[in-house]
Amino acid sequence: MDVTSWLLDSDPVLRWQVERDLLDAPAETWQATRARIATEGNGAALLAHQDPDGQWAGGAFFPADRSDDEAGQPWTATTWTLTTLREWGLDAAALAGTAEKLARNSRWEYDDSPYWDGEVDVCINAMTLANGAWLGADVAGLAQWFPDHQLADGGWNCDWVDGSTRSSFHSTINALVALLEYEQRTGGTAQLRAARKRGEEYLLERRLRYRLTTGEEVGSWASTILYPFRAPFTALKAVDYVTRAARHDREPLDPRAAESLELVRSRRRRDGTWLQEDDIPGRMWFPLDVPPGQPSKWITFLALRALDETATDRLRAEPSGVA
Repeated sequence: MDVTSWLLDSDPVLRWQVERDLLDAPAETWQATRARIATEGNGAALLAHQDPDGQWAGGAFFPADRSDDEAGQPWTATTWTLTTLREWGLDAAALAGTAEKLARNSRWEYDDSPYWDGEVDVCINAMTLANGAWLGADVAGLAQWFPDHQLADGGWNCDWVDGSTRSSFHSTINALVALLEYEQRTGGTAQLRAARKRGEEYLLERRLRYRLTTGEEVGSWASTILYPFRAPFTALKAVDYVTRAARHDREPLDPRAAESLELVRSRRRRDGTWLQEDDIPGRMWFPLDVPPGQPSKWITFLALRALDETATDRLRAEPSGVA
C-alpha cells in the first residue's frame, strides 16, 4: 500500500497538513491546499451550517433543539463546530465577524454568561480560549482563569465547582491544548507558560496512563486511539499534545512519554496504517472519520506526525514491529 498517496487523496482539511507536516512540501503548496478549506469539502460544508447570528445549531455548547433523551453528546453546536474548524486549519478570515456576533448573540446554557467570558467547566473554557485566540476575540481574562483554577497537584478538574481537589486526565489535557494554542497565537505570558508546564508535569509524572497512587492504568481510554479527539483523554491525543509541545518549546521529548508513544507505534498495521478503534456517540453534521475497525487517514497522519517529525521516510519504509 502506498500510504503517501492514500493520505494525499484526502479532503483539503487533512491534505494540507500531510503536505506540510509529513512531506515537508513548499509553503506555497500546502498554503494553496489550505486555502481550499473555506470553499470546498468538509470545511465549506461546516461553514454552510452557520446561523446568521454567528452560532451553529442555535446554541453555545448544545444545539437549541437538544432533547433530554438524545443519545450521546450532540456535536453540532457552536463550540464543537468552531473547535473542529480550528483544528482543521481554516483561516480565521473565513469567519470574519463571527467573534463579534458571538459576543452579541451567544450565551452559555449553564449560567447565561457571555460567550467569550467562558463558564465553569474546564473543557468548555479550554475550547473557548483556543477558539477565541484563533478568531481574534479578547480572551485574556479567560486565559487567566486557568492559572487561577489550577489545582494543587498541578492539573485541572471540571468537577472543581463541586469541590473536587484532585485533577482529571481529561480536564488537564484539554486545558493544556488550549494554553499551548493561546501561547502559539498570542505569545502568552510567563504565568500561563508556568501553568502549562505544571500541567504537563501532572500527566508526565503519571506517564500519561497511570494512577500515581497505585500504578494502575487510569482507564481503558488512556490506551485508546480514536479521532476526532473531542473532550476525552486518549493515547493518541496525549502523544499528539506532548510532541507538539516539545517542538514548540524546542525541548527534547520527556522520556516519561516514551511508553505511550510506543503504544501508539505498536498499533500500526502491516500495511502502514492505523485503525479507528472506537467512537464517541452523538449527533454530528456529518461523519468526521471512518467507523471503528476501518483504516483511518486522520489517525494514521496524527500517529506518524507524533512518532517522527521526519515522517516522510517512515511513510515509505517497510513498517516494523506492527500487528
